[in-house]
Amino acid sequence: MSYQVIARKYRPQRFADVVGQEHVTRTLANAVAQKRIAHAYLFCGPRGTGKTTIARIFAKCLNCAGGPKIDFDDQDPRCVEIAEGRSLDVLEIDGASNNGVEQVRELRETCKYAPANSQFKIYIIDEVHMLSTAAFNALLKTLEEPPAHVKFMFATTDPEKVLPTILSRCQRFDLRRIPAALIVKYLAHIAKKEKVKVDEAALHAIARGADGGMRDAESTLDQLISFCGDKIEESDVLSMFGLAAQRQILALSGAVLSGEIQTALTLLNDLAQNGKDLGRLLSDLLGHVRNLLIFQVSRGDLSLLEVSEAEIGALKEQSAKADADSLTRILETLAEAELSLRDATSRKILLEVALLKAIEARKAAPIDAVLKQLNQLRGGRGNAGSSIVPKPACGASAAPEPGDEAASVLQAREVHGIHPVRQAPATPAPPTEVAPVSADLAGIWTKLIEAVGRVSPFTRSYLVDAHPVSFEKGTLVIGFDPEFEDHLGLVDNARNHTLLQTKLTELGHANCRVKFVRAGAPANPPSAVGSPSRPEAGTDAAAKPPQPGPAAARVKQAPPSPPGKNDFKDDPLIQKALEIFKGRIVEVRA
Repeated sequence: MSYQVIARKYRPQRFADVVGQEHVTRTLANAVAQKRIAHAYLFCGPRGTGKTTIARIFAKCLNCAGGPKIDFDDQDPRCVEIAEGRSLDVLEIDGASNNGVEQVRELRETCKYAPANSQFKIYIIDEVHMLSTAAFNALLKTLEEPPAHVKFMFATTDPEKVLPTILSRCQRFDLRRIPAALIVKYLAHIAKKEKVKVDEAALHAIARGADGGMRDAESTLDQLISFCGDKIEESDVLSMFGLAAQRQILALSGAVLSGEIQTALTLLNDLAQNGKDLGRLLSDLLGHVRNLLIFQVSRGDLSLLEVSEAEIGALKEQSAKADADSLTRILETLAEAELSLRDATSRKILLEVALLKAIEARKAAPIDAVLKQLNQLRGGRGNAGSSIVPKPACGASAAPEPGDEAASVLQAREVHGIHPVRQAPATPAPPTEVAPVSADLAGIWTKLIEAVGRVSPFTRSYLVDAHPVSFEKGTLVIGFDPEFEDHLGLVDNARNHTLLQTKLTELGHANCRVKFVRAGAPANPPSAVGSPSRPEAGTDAAAKPPQPGPAAARVKQAPPSPPGKNDFKDDPLIQKALEIFKGRIVEVRA
């Protein structure tokens, strides 16, 4: 006899022999036992997972002597004819080369005739998605109401291309990729029958390269036997198919998780120089990081993973080097690189950049963590009494902590490697002796803060902790107490200068400049807008006008009305933050 390849020699002949598709074989066996045989079946799944094999076995069950039954005799002449592909009543049609209307019309004519010597006439159409739309439409009526003796079995790797009208007339079975452990077990069984010694690591390498397809694994084993003889080692598999050893994948993953840039790049260079498939390398690394993440979030549940004993030890060791958030960021980085790899001119450079990004992503802080830390810092400063913010009266927009949102945006951008160009603040002047503020200047200051607050609540939040120093020769000098001097770097910029000059012009003071300095509070600073001081005990509050007081005294005031989204949506800083982080205003809190 001529040589028969392993994939055909060890092709399953019964439902019990099919590996990894129990959800399909059990359903079909029950249908045969209960005599509930449909007229059309569709088997979907990746290549080499058993679609046509299951269709043939099902045909044997239907056409065997005394059938339909699942415990047929392997030596039954009808079953032997089906297995060898020469049965007159089981017709296997290639959908790719018989995809026209004429072939379908011929099928419709022949299916009217009774089977030659079996109970059913069975049509097995492989790669049915290759049929043209016209051919599908020509088949519709026959497929929906075929003669009682006709059964259709379709197989396809791309069910999305099959017309919905065809799908609705079939019982659909989705075959899944075969787990690596089952492939290893079945290959070991074949190797024993072929009297070939194969290392356990070599079997795992074959299963890894097969990517869930049993036929691919059997073809690889067949080729390796021809190449290596009766002894196959892992190095033979790796050298033939350009795969990286599992230990190399684990070492590369460990270098990324430990932040060892030089080690990671050295390992990658060695693999590239030895001719390894960099696309397959990235895919294997991605799969290992995914296993790490599943292992960590499932608290070590190995039932969710398909890993070898060596990889189990590496998962336990490496899962302690990074948390779930870090692994997720690494996974996203590698997944983006995998999408870009197919169009890359230099795969090695792309993979080097991906490893560097993955190492950086391991220690990057998420935005939520940055904002939480800023809030904690703000809370600590508030306890010291240095960040108390006066609350506006009813009708005014509530302002958040001075500078907090600006700092959040700037720091969050820096976390992700975006360093905005900041305008250098003016050098703060040393404290100077300031004369008492006049009533006119106090009135201008109050109106200015009100006007600014309507446009930018955040700029207003800085100014409520400031005070007017002087307004002479067309220059408004605004001072900050030493207690609030950190606000200088946030408020002293071109945007705020323009805003204040515009509002001064609207108030009747055109062509004015604004200057920010570090200066002590004046003897009689103006009150915050809408924030009158508490009246003296024993006096008539209605008869006595509001009295100015120091900044600390402005804290004790009536709670403001809660701000709304509209108070903030037009603020330039808020708009910039929303643009950077692709966000939207959900809630506003005072």
